[in-house]
Amino acid sequence: MTLPFLRQDVAQPSRRLLAALALVLWSVSPVLAGDEPDLIFRRSTVFKLLSPNDKLATYGIDDPEVEGVACHFTVPEKGGFKGWLGLAEEVSDISLACRQIGPIHFKEKMEQGGDMFRQRRSMFFKKMQIVRGCDAKRNVLVYMVYSDKLIDGSPKNSTSSVPIMPWGAGNAAIEKCGDFVQ
Repeated sequence: MTLPFLRQDVAQPSRRLLAALALVLWSVSPVLAGDEPDLIFRRSTVFKLLSPNDKLATYGIDDPEVEGVACHFTVPEKGGFKGWLGLAEEVSDISLACRQIGPIHFKEKMEQGGDMFRQRRSMFFKKMQIVRGCDAKRNVLVYMVYSDKLIDGSPKNSTSSVPIMPWGAGNAAIEKCGDFVQ
């Protein structure tokens, strides 16, 4: 016995529709690893008379897996009506600076080149990523920011490194990032 709503000729298009809907919802949902960044400030770069200006925005974020490290990045934000409605595709020019802000402590093992932070940069298929790695020879954390698209990425990137140093008056043992790489 076949139920009318499970007929093959009806079920196939609805599966395709569900798959397409899932792809669209996945692509427009925010993509994050870690906490939301804190807006530090914005600065207008292009004046627009009747709509929002183009801006540069600087954000700060703490590394969610490494205590004692914070990163700041600056991204362009499109103005105009498309930017205001969230329909503009943001450019890939992103700068990055990461620093030790306290004693460094690794919360868990980390993947070499693993995501520290991700954020959507367009309505569909483009995202910015900050990834983290360890230069075990020099005991330095290395952070890289880049943007990618489903079809075609961007060679524009920025890199920042954080040497793991003693912090404060105490002579606590310095952790080795190589001990925490999977």
